Amino acid sequence: MESQIKQQASAKINWVEKVGYAAGDVASNFYWRVFDVFLFIFYTDVFGLPAAAVGTMMLVTRLVDAFSDPLMGAIADRTRTRWGKFRPYLILGILPIAAAGVLTFTVPDVSEDGKLVWAYATYIFMMLAYTFINVPYGALMGVITSDTKERTTLTSFRFIGAFSGGTLVAYLTPELVSYLGQGDEQLGWQLTMALYGVAAAALFYISFVTTKERIAPPPQQNTPVCQDIRDLTQNKPWLILFGLALVIMLTITLRGSSGTFYFKYFVGREDLIGAFSTAYMMSLMLGAAATPIMVKYIDKKRLLFFLMAAVAALSGLFYFVPSDNITLIFVIQIAIGLCLGPKSPLVFSMYADTADYSEWKTGRRATAMVFSAAAFAQKLGSALAGGMMGWLLGSLGYVANQAQNEGSEMAIVLLMTLLPGFFALLSLWLIVKYPLDQSSLERLQEQLHKRKSKEVQS
Repeated sequence: MESQIKQQASAKINWVEKVGYAAGDVASNFYWRVFDVFLFIFYTDVFGLPAAAVGTMMLVTRLVDAFSDPLMGAIADRTRTRWGKFRPYLILGILPIAAAGVLTFTVPDVSEDGKLVWAYATYIFMMLAYTFINVPYGALMGVITSDTKERTTLTSFRFIGAFSGGTLVAYLTPELVSYLGQGDEQLGWQLTMALYGVAAAALFYISFVTTKERIAPPPQQNTPVCQDIRDLTQNKPWLILFGLALVIMLTITLRGSSGTFYFKYFVGREDLIGAFSTAYMMSLMLGAAATPIMVKYIDKKRLLFFLMAAVAALSGLFYFVPSDNITLIFVIQIAIGLCLGPKSPLVFSMYADTADYSEWKTGRRATAMVFSAAAFAQKLGSALAGGMMGWLLGSLGYVANQAQNEGSEMAIVLLMTLLPGFFALLSLWLIVKYPLDQSSLERLQEQLHKRKSKEVQS
């Protein structure tokens, strides 16, 4: 019996399930990568809102949404269906996220105050719809297998999917907006998001039908939500990852969102935005694809430390690159992408490990709560980055679709280089504090398998 339970939980995942699971993050990135790369500049240069107002809105709406993540995690953990806990949401969430995407990129014919109200309402709806489908999707990885190396491989597939979707978005979005809008940029955005909604629906369905949930909570577990939250506060590895996810998301969001501004206003080559974003996304994808190979030789914690140290150094170097050296700008951006690519597979695999740690320590398992609270950290980091961008650009005189003054141009360069470099440096201190290494995880897993077999026998 013990052997049966261990074999099922730590089952090797075939490539169909890995690719099927990855399809869900291709779908998610038809939305997340649009937010990351284009949403800020859409609000300022197409929607017509002041940069400072956009920064405040980004912070407020994402804070509202971030607090919905633990709630969604609690709901998903308590869901019981014939299809499992998490998979049903991949179907139920399709219509809300598709509708929200179109509405968010719709420009109403109202006053500036009315536009701001519309932006707040639709963006909150968008992020809540994203939470409804993406929190269960993220938690699904934690119940497909308990094998820590298989988890790293699975998350690598996931983020290859994410970066593939992101690459398509980075390259195709400007072209689709132009082609579908036929000179009407506002219509182009609406139709582009409608097209992405159809594609995302098909991909989420593929993810639903190809995946399987193999790990269940301990028998008879009936834990109040407040107990799940208390368990998180006593889970040291998770607390450290929470802080780490927040800091790294500041690094990623600042670089991703400021890249369009950097090329449009500092480099003066708006025509290269698509190529620049595509090169970056492809380097992220290659970095994610290389992760399973790297973790065979380097412990996850140590590998993450080396990679973030390289990101900090390269970001500092980026500051000194002149605006006319296009080749060096691309080279450094690709190098940073290769270093940041493994971050997502590593950290999300580590989150699954912290769910095992919590079960080992408390006898209770709340996989979706672990992943939803992780999403909370990411969204909080993204919110802080959005607020920081808006306030900095607004305070230094940014004016949309105009040549920038010296202050706002410097702000754009700092947002692309030294500021994310500082947060990458800060992440090193948190990585050092993380306590779970490969040997401790193997001992923990062995004890969990023995405990579960005794529970079944009794």
